[in-house]
Amino acid sequence: MNEIKIPELAESITEGTISEWLVKEGDKVEKGDAVLELETDKVNVEVNTDYAGVITEIISGEGDDVEVGDVIAKLDENAEAGGSGSEEKEASAESKDTEAKETKSESSEKEEATAPAKEEKEDKQDDSSDSSQDVIASPAARKRARELGVDLNDVQARDPLGRIRPEDVDSATKGGSEQKESKPAKKEEPKKQEQSDKTEFDKPVERIKMSRRRQTIANHLVNVQQEAAMLTTFNEVDMSAIMELRNKRKEDFKEKHDVKLGFMSFFTKAVIGALKDFPLLNAEIQGKEIVQKKFYDIGIAVSTEEGLVVPVVRDADKLDFAGVEKEIGDLGKKAVNKELSLNDLQGGTFTITNGGTFGSMLSTPILNAPQVGILGMHNIQKRPVVMPDDSIEVRPMMYLAVSYDHRIVDGKEAVQFLVRIKELLEDPYDLLLEG
Repeated sequence: MNEIKIPELAESITEGTISEWLVKEGDKVEKGDAVLELETDKVNVEVNTDYAGVITEIISGEGDDVEVGDVIAKLDENAEAGGSGSEEKEASAESKDTEAKETKSESSEKEEATAPAKEEKEDKQDDSSDSSQDVIASPAARKRARELGVDLNDVQARDPLGRIRPEDVDSATKGGSEQKESKPAKKEEPKKQEQSDKTEFDKPVERIKMSRRRQTIANHLVNVQQEAAMLTTFNEVDMSAIMELRNKRKEDFKEKHDVKLGFMSFFTKAVIGALKDFPLLNAEIQGKEIVQKKFYDIGIAVSTEEGLVVPVVRDADKLDFAGVEKEIGDLGKKAVNKELSLNDLQGGTFTITNGGTFGSMLSTPILNAPQVGILGMHNIQKRPVVMPDDSIEVRPMMYLAVSYDHRIVDGKEAVQFLVRIKELLEDPYDLLLEG
């Protein structure tokens, strides 16, 4: 009998949630076959089996949280396909029942004498088991609690999300008398939290469990606002020149490069040009040091059904307009089809997000830590604009927003950075010449 375990995925990923089992008990698999899809904080990955055989038991179901090294299923190399683990369980159960019947008559007198005490103990265990199911804990922690006879309701979680881990269970057993003295306070805390988090409504509601990725996004954004001194500066750009250039060149561009000439390549190139003039927007803080990056890996925010992801265009400064458009298009397709790899999402020196695709006129983008700058694009809308000769013309205008970390970027730099982007976009011919 072999065990299927959660393998090492990446240095930054230690746990995930089982999104979907691709096999069921009784299925035959070959070595290297994908058996389940695991949802991690960043991407969904397939877990493969290292053995060939028949799946006899699935230990962790869909929606369960698992950690690297957890046993999630058992596989028998000698079993035949079509049988399920349930048959073995039934046989085992029948064997146990037979043994129990044989010993029942021998211990009937003892059981009758201790029946009230046992019933009371079993009731307490049942109540504890039922209530512990509501506790958020990893499978490894539940197993550890069963081994040590610890009630998960009495374990204090150190995880910010309230998830109990094996070390929390160990700490609860080592606490001894201190744990017992603090039990009343700990029992009251979950009740208070439950009352505040789970408000009861008089009218119908639907409760939907947050996906692991949505929880990660939520925590990440909150941490950014708590740790960074984030401010936003705004400006507007006249899109007339870019739109005129696109209309003139889009057919030739498509025929030559087999890709459409969109707005994102212009904005990506404008951002890179501005970052070269204001390098602190392309930096990050590490302890007491400012790390200025001499490369330009630009993150492009993409909205998917499961939440926002930011795949990265590597060395965008070395790509021409067609290269940028192709790379953004490929990453966007991979994001929608859930085919992004960890490498596609890691790193990034600056981020661009386009709320204008959904009709947003103005917004304050949140930093993608540890980056210290992000550009927000918005909807293009025709508005009357006073020209240098005091005439009024109707122009396609877009509001731009740059959020920045005031710990290392001063307001003057942020404003000038955004003005530089505006200048490059309003004179795209120079932008094309600069590459």
